[in-house]
Amino acid sequence: MNTMLASDLPLPRIGRGKVRDIYTVGDDRLLLLTTDRISAFDIVMGETIPMKGAVLTQISAWWFKKLEGTVPHHMISADADTIIREVPALRDHRASLAGRAMLCRRTTVFPIECVIRGYLSGSAWKEYAAQGTLAGDRLPPALPESGRLEPAIFSPATKAETGHDENITVARMCEIVGREVTDTLESMTRAVYSLGERLSREHGIIIADTKFEFGRDADGRIILIDEVMTPDSSRFWAVDAYRPGQPQPSFDKQPLRDYLDTERRAGRWNGEAPPPPLPESVVDATSQRYLEAYRRVTGDDLRV
Repeated sequence: MNTMLASDLPLPRIGRGKVRDIYTVGDDRLLLLTTDRISAFDIVMGETIPMKGAVLTQISAWWFKKLEGTVPHHMISADADTIIREVPALRDHRASLAGRAMLCRRTTVFPIECVIRGYLSGSAWKEYAAQGTLAGDRLPPALPESGRLEPAIFSPATKAETGHDENITVARMCEIVGREVTDTLESMTRAVYSLGERLSREHGIIIADTKFEFGRDADGRIILIDEVMTPDSSRFWAVDAYRPGQPQPSFDKQPLRDYLDTERRAGRWNGEAPPPPLPESVVDATSQRYLEAYRRVTGDDLRV
């Protein structure tokens, strides 16, 4: 499978994010194509990570199937041949679609990242350690870094086109989307995370935290969209390596972050674009990390 930095399909492209290219298919469907681009510290690297796009798409597809009957979602198909039957204009582009494309229902997206935290880590730990709060709300005292939060905390954030999302309170979310929508999104977030955390733990993975997006479809239903419990949207830890009271190694782009941290500490990179070139060893290690996350979560090797 060839790596992909950017796609060029015979459809109207309406968006290009850090990782995904978004195309319209008529008035009511979208094609999400996940490239092998990778970002760290909000900067897109110049190199691609082999198989990364397929890992993100196929983990999401696996979860969408598991979530049938739990919450409605936007996936129509992540199978290249099915997508080509639905969109004949793509018949000459199967190689670009294979593994990395998902045909979806189009929605009006809520401007909220629905974050749920089962463990105290990342930006949440930094705020708690400094102030004892999360998005300004006070948490119990003396919680350890990476400690389990019971129950999990629903911690919404505003969506940022560039830079970091901003953590907000549930009260602020209500001001943005209304109380009824807030309650529905929190309930759906908790349902998806509960199922995901349970199934992942059976395969030796802790989903420490994750974020979801939701939209309203043409029939007025609120449905789950975008990616679901992938290494890019979640913090994955190995059950057998979990040690509360300290940072945990993650099944994501940790080899990349470690390399960039080393370059920054050595004074060879100022932390801004352009990023330093990535050694082949870092690219390979990052690719293997993503593939291992797929194996751990699904219990199978990735096949595209």
